Amino acid sequence: MAGTGGGRPSVYPSLLYADAKAAIRQLTEALGFTELSLYETEDGTVMHAELVQGHGAVMIGSKGRGGRFDAAMIGAGPAGVYIVVDDVDAHHQRALEHGVEILLPPTDQDYGSRDYMARDLEGNIWSFGTYAPEIGL
Repeated sequence: MAGTGGGRPSVYPSLLYADAKAAIRQLTEALGFTELSLYETEDGTVMHAELVQGHGAVMIGSKGRGGRFDAAMIGAGPAGVYIVVDDVDAHHQRALEHGVEILLPPTDQDYGSRDYMARDLEGNIWSFGTYAPEIGL
């Protein structure tokens, strides 16, 4: 079964941004993602980028780049993505230092997680926390 071994996730949230380069900067500098790949056209349109956080990744692209996925995403609203991190407070502090809009400060949840919530430059909601359920694969 795909994604059950070899360190490859089997689910990749895919987000399109009006300013994909600014989004990549914010996600890497302020929210701790690592840029794995970046494919651009000559005019700087981001055709595809992969950003990694822990054992997961997101795919990023520019709105208006053309293609079937871009057309399907027209009018789509912001997305919400949950990312597991080891040290929620340190991660939150980094986001604060980079001016990220915080919607919920680090909070201990009834189900045992500690997490916080932020909004990126284009309205997507990113939650970072310690909750990491066993999938049982």
